[in-house]
Formats: sequence, structure tokens, C-alpha cells
Amino acid sequence: MNDSLLSIKETVIPKEAIMKQYEFLDNLEQWLLNLGMNADVAQFSKIVISLVAVFLLAFIAKLIVQEILLVTVEKLAKKTENLWDDFLVERKVFQKLSRIAPALVVMFTIEIALSDYSLSISHVIEKICVLYIVFAMVLVLAALLDALHDMYLTTETAQVRPIKGYVQLVKIILFLLGTVVLVSIIIGKNPLNLLVGMGASAALLMLVFKDTILGFVASVQVSANNMVKPGDWIQMPGRNADGTVIEISLNTVKVQNWDRTISTIPTYALVSESFTNWKGMQESDGRRIKRSLYIDMRSVKFCSNELIEKLKKVHYLKEYIEQRSLEIEEYNKTMQVDTSIPVNGRRMTNLGVFRKYIEFYLQNNPNINNNATQIVRQLQPTDKGIPLEIYCFSVEKSWELYEAIQSDLFDHFLAVVPHFELRVFQDPSGEDFQKLIS
Repeated sequence: MNDSLLSIKETVIPKEAIMKQYEFLDNLEQWLLNLGMNADVAQFSKIVISLVAVFLLAFIAKLIVQEILLVTVEKLAKKTENLWDDFLVERKVFQKLSRIAPALVVMFTIEIALSDYSLSISHVIEKICVLYIVFAMVLVLAALLDALHDMYLTTETAQVRPIKGYVQLVKIILFLLGTVVLVSIIIGKNPLNLLVGMGASAALLMLVFKDTILGFVASVQVSANNMVKPGDWIQMPGRNADGTVIEISLNTVKVQNWDRTISTIPTYALVSESFTNWKGMQESDGRRIKRSLYIDMRSVKFCSNELIEKLKKVHYLKEYIEQRSLEIEEYNKTMQVDTSIPVNGRRMTNLGVFRKYIEFYLQNNPNINNNATQIVRQLQPTDKGIPLEIYCFSVEKSWELYEAIQSDLFDHFLAVVPHFELRVFQDPSGEDFQKLIS
């Protein structure tokens, strides 16, 4: 460790420059002695002044790199027409790289500052700096991989040959190698020897720490894919989980269900099993309403003239019915249809007009998002009648307001169904049979 640090220092800072720094500190101590200080106070003052100078230089380096160089680079990147530098800025590659500068200053100068006090302390600080630099470089390389992947996604090949899985694999290997290097620096061993030792005991480690390894791999995948994070609402029926994620650890994920119970899910279950994350809905501009009214098929019929005149008085339908009546009348005249028989030609049905009414009602409801999909459609008839499905999105997404909006809609639709001479299907009850008997 010490030999590698010494070689790095001699490469970056010439030996003559280091000797001049030592001479400067000796001159500083002699100057303090000339001021009347005793030897111990003069030496202590020299060390304090040296440490202050070291950390002041580190702070200045931070300001120069982050406040001047980094800002300049980001401004230049925005002005250029190239996309690659924009991706580097978006992934904060330069910003993460700039964090290394203060650590380099401390690493190269701390031994000089503590030369007369304790070389062991300076070596410990140097080791901490090296650990920080290695960790920072791993983050820089990971961000660089993300930026390269972003560049790749702009190509046509990316549409047919995705490489996200390979990028994630390389990042996992990068973090593993970074961990090995960090551990080797801490214990003072060669990283290659550490890797060989880990390979010999890999089978035993996988057996003993199987759940932990599965949890770790799953945690990396969950984080890399942004699958779930604390605060997300997830639904996992197989694990009896339906609520908000409150904690994600290496081995478990805690979900607070809507009934205030806590479900604990193994982290690897999020990767190996399916679940629903409602985050997309929460972050979107609406929450889906999808519910059906079951119309009694025996109540569906052509609109009589009396019913048409009655429905013209409905605010949302007046213009539609007038326009539709003209279209039908013109078509029947053009085709010379015998309108004395209802089967001939084109006519409006009470169910079709009711469907249009629902569409207009949704479009004019302030609680419904008109920028999202809105569909009112008939589904396959069943023994329960004709399902008339309402598909739209509410503006409000919170549970209470969403349910209130949905309930208000269907309260209204159920109340207006008889005005279209339609009936909602309902299985007969005891009261119905009693009426038949009486």
C-alpha cells in the first residue's frame, strides 16, 4: 500500500517539489521558534497550520473543479449539437468525477503536513482517501455505462437488439470488483490473491449465504430497473400484499396493507414472481374507471317519436338527436325505405341514445380527464343482460376521492336509465316473487 502510494506521488509530484515542502515547513518551525515559542508549541503550531493549509487547498480544489470547471463543461455540453455530452451531463458523470479532486489533494499532501507528528496517522488518512477515490471511480464508471447505454438507445439497432441486460451485468461485475479492491486496500492484500481465495470458497459461501446472495442480486435488479421503491403502492396477491412499500432491505420488503397489517415479502420474490406497481397510475394524469351497467335486453327497442321528443329536452342530447334524426331521415329517403315497418331503414335505439348520453356526460364532467381515453361500449351479452362498460379516467387519484367520483357517476347513470325506457338487470328477489304470487 505504502509503496503504491509512494510511486503514485513520485509520478504526479516530483521528488524535488516534495523536498521543498519539507524545507518550507522546517523554515516555518524555525520562524515560530524565533518568535519566542518553545519547541513543542512551535512544532504543534506548524502541524496545525499545515493541516489547515491541506484542507484549505482541498476546499479550493473543490471550488475550482465543481464551481468553475464543472459549470463550464455543462454549459458547453448544452451548446453543442452532439448528444453524447448531454447524456454524460444527465448521468452526472462529470459531477461524480469532480468529487475526486479534494481527496487527491489530501492524499498527496497529508504526509508532508504530519511528517513530524505521526506517519501512521497520515498513512491511515491516505488509505481513507484511496478508498474514497476507488468508490468514487466505481460510481463514475457506472454512470458512464448508463450514459453509453443512453447513446446506444438513440440508434436504430437498439430497437431490435436491446443491451440493457448486458449493461446491468457489467455494472454488477464492476461493483463486485470495486468491493474486492476496497477490501484488499483495507486488509493490505493483493486484489488478485483475494479473488483467488474467494473463488476457492465460493461454493461454501453460496451454500451458507444463499438467501443473502439471492436478496442482494434481487436488490440490484430492483434498483437498476426502478421496479419499486419505498412509498410505491404494490399489489401481490400471491403474498397477500396490497398496500404501500415502507421498507426495502437486502432480504425483505415490508408492505403496509390498506387494513394496516404488515406483509413481509422476500426481496427475490419481486424478481421471481409477478406483482403490480401502481406508481405509474399515481404519477399519471388520471386513475382508470372501468365498470359496467347490465341492461335488461328485453327493454332495448327503437325510439318512438314520443321518446325522441322527450329526449330532445335533455341538454346533452338535443343537438345530437336533431342532427342524427336529419341523417336518418335523409338516408331513408335516399334509399326509398318503407318506414311503416320498423325493421326497414335506419332508426335510433334507446340503448344507443343512452350510450351517447353517457359519452356526453363524461365529456362535460370536470372530474373526468378528457385528455385520456374515454370509451362507452357494449360487451358480449350474458345471462345477466347486456354489459354497458364505461371506461374513463378520473382526475383525482387518491382512493377516497376516486371512489366518490366513481360512485357519483354510477348513481347518476342508474337514476337516469328509466328515462330512456330501459331497465337495469337484477336477479329476482323475494319481493319480486311475492308480487307475482299476489
